[in-house]
Amino acid sequence: MPPADASADSGTPSAPSADGSVEDTLELRLPDELVALFGQEQPPESPTPVAVEPFVPPPGGSPVANGPDHGAFTGEDLLDTLADWGAVATPIGSFQLVPVRIERDLPLISRWMNDPAVAAFWELAGPESVTETHLGSQLTGDGRSVPCLGLLDGVAMSYFEIYRADLDLLARHYPARPHDTGIHLLIGGVADRGRGVGTTLLRAAADHVLDHRPHCARVIAEPDLRNTPSVSAFLSAGFRFSAEVDLPDKRAALMVRDRALSKVL
Repeated sequence: MPPADASADSGTPSAPSADGSVEDTLELRLPDELVALFGQEQPPESPTPVAVEPFVPPPGGSPVANGPDHGAFTGEDLLDTLADWGAVATPIGSFQLVPVRIERDLPLISRWMNDPAVAAFWELAGPESVTETHLGSQLTGDGRSVPCLGLLDGVAMSYFEIYRADLDLLARHYPARPHDTGIHLLIGGVADRGRGVGTTLLRAAADHVLDHRPHCARVIAEPDLRNTPSVSAFLSAGFRFSAEVDLPDKRAALMVRDRALSKVL
């Protein structure tokens, strides 16, 4: 799992208060998906990963944490056909999320993971097999987490994980709501870091999620509190700081982008 009171994040939809803030109340109700998950006795077969038209990534950012756990679940599309979302215009170019294909993308992603600045937080440095295992656990899972390349004007320059936060182990550490969707981001090239690119991509990706997932009211992130540039990028991208949470592998900043405030922040 990678990312002002932890107990204040609610399990029901937030409503803006008179002063424009979002009030949260806690409802102790498990999402229907989790109820179904606990009722499964036999794991179904994993669906075939979504394929996209191949492209050649060129030789090759602000990370969060390890990928989600994958248990058995029903065969529905848990992320509303992410592969079909298409491109969106941003101030720095046309941005698109393209689901990873290991045979095409592993060398590039593994090289990014071996950058010391990235490895300090993702902890996936080493031979390609380390990254392959991390990607494979998602691609052969039930679709609750989709690893993607982030393309800017057709060039692969970032790595994303879009995942169902309400079905992730993270949900044990905050009051999750049904269809909460999480984002992990890594900027691949050193030249793209520290100049606002991460902020632009985070805002674009979060709004892309909200545009294509009508049942999702919040986009969630949990960067490592030590990763100040990452936390700052999320704040600048319209996320609010909700809580500090102790996760198994880090102390994280729980960041939230609310649908209700996405047009004003």
